[in-house]
Amino acid sequence: MNLSDNLNVKDLRKELSRLQEELQLRDQLVQQLSQELFRLVKGNANFMPQPEVSERHQSEMHVLREQLQEVEQQVKFYQQQIASRDTEVYQLRQSVQELTDRSRLLEQTVQEMPQIYRRKFAERMAPVRDKIEQLQRENRQLHAELQSVSYRLAVKNRRTNTKVDLPNFSRPISGPIPAFGSF
Repeated sequence: MNLSDNLNVKDLRKELSRLQEELQLRDQLVQQLSQELFRLVKGNANFMPQPEVSERHQSEMHVLREQLQEVEQQVKFYQQQIASRDTEVYQLRQSVQELTDRSRLLEQTVQEMPQIYRRKFAERMAPVRDKIEQLQRENRQLHAELQSVSYRLAVKNRRTNTKVDLPNFSRPISGPIPAFGSF
């Protein structure tokens, strides 16, 4: 509800209060007139109502009744407006409460998001870490096997390289054999 609506409700309540006071004042005047008339009639036994005075009083009473009916209609109208505004205020308060609750829930969700993302990321990373650890173990095992095979090959090569392979000549060498170192 905005400020102008709030002021209108206050104005309506003030107007309603003023009209109710005016109605009470008129009721008091009617009561006083009735009592005065009763006293005059009772106190004056030979009182004969004069037709023009009686008609004037009746016309005044008729005017007062019409004014009273107008005031009552205004009061009903203002009461309906106040009831309508009260209903609107109630609905707006409910909406504000619902939106406040929703805002708190969203704020809580936003605050929890980092933990949720960390947990989800950790859950997704667990199989990746396991696979990396498995690959690293296999890599170390393969590296150890490679070193073992390299060592065995080196040992085998040393054994086979200690024996010199000399060529086999199937026919005898004929002619002078050169001598190295004597010229």
